[in-house]
Amino acid sequence: MQAILEKYVSVSTDKVKNWVCAGPVDLYPDDGGKCFKYKGKQIAIFSFSRRNKWYACQNLCPHKFEMVLSRGMTGDAMGEPKVACPLHKANFSLETGKHLNGDLPSIATYPVEVRDGTVYIGMMD
Repeated sequence: MQAILEKYVSVSTDKVKNWVCAGPVDLYPDDGGKCFKYKGKQIAIFSFSRRNKWYACQNLCPHKFEMVLSRGMTGDAMGEPKVACPLHKANFSLETGKHLNGDLPSIATYPVEVRDGTVYIGMMD
């Protein structure tokens, strides 16, 4: 299972080599998430309409290795945007990937841009 986690690496904006088209904005629910597949990875993409921001992270919850984060509940923890795993209630920061209520490994996060009504995810490959 560790090998599955190893293919997910956080990408900072300065390390982006490729902006991948994840589809039109209207494919994604307001204040919710949806899964996008890219090169064998599942990426959870979230639209926070109340913040006018977008976030992306790995879809894999590191607790039980389930691909479920895109269906998690979104919100904030003391002003920090987060997603809660729908199965285990583990909370992760959508900005840093840090596990907010325990000692699970962090999740990978990715930069998101919206251009001309289309969502793009920043990748290193």
